[in-house]
Amino acid sequence: MAIETLYRSTRDMETIFVDRKLADAHDQMLELAEALTDVLLKNVPNLDEKTAEDAGIFMAKNRASFAAAFKNNPSALAEIPNVSE
Repeated sequence: MAIETLYRSTRDMETIFVDRKLADAHDQMLELAEALTDVLLKNVPNLDEKTAEDAGIFMAKNRASFAAAFKNNPSALAEIPNVSE
C-alpha cells in the first residue's frame, strides 16, 4: 500500500495539493484576493460582492503583472491572458 501526503489550503478546503509550496502559494493568493475584495467593496460605490470577489481573485492571480504596472511599467498588464482566449 502506498501512502501519499496531501496538502490543503485553509481558505479553500476543496482544492488538494501534493506539494506544500503550491498549497502555501494558493493560500497566500486567496489571502491577497480577500484583502483586495475588502478594499474594493469599501471604496468602489455600487460594487456588488460577487464582482468585487471576482476582481480581487483576478488581481491576486495576476499579482506580478499588476506589481510591475504599479512600478511604472503599465505595459506589463498586456501580458495578462484574456479570459476569453
